[in-house]
Amino acid sequence: MTNNDIFKKLRVAHKFRDEDIIKILALVDFRIGKSELNAFFRKEDHPKYMECGDQILRNFLNGLVIHLRGPMPKKGEKKVSDTPAKNKIEKKSND
Repeated sequence: MTNNDIFKKLRVAHKFRDEDIIKILALVDFRIGKSELNAFFRKEDHPKYMECGDQILRNFLNGLVIHLRGPMPKKGEKKVSDTPAKNKIEKKSND
């Protein structure tokens, strides 16, 4: 399976449009144009097909993590739990 195949499957699975992918790549300071992006999703026999390199896929995956989870907390900051069960346990232990 090529990087292009992986990129295509992620795009379909998450129902991303070109603008969404460009924004996700911008989260990791990676800029790409629509025409270059579309070249990755073309068929291999198309004259404007371009092979997706490791760097582009890696940056997309890193941006996708930030998009789905949010940015990593900085060192020294406490992570606030969003789950109610953890909050209840923390409250009981503080009482």
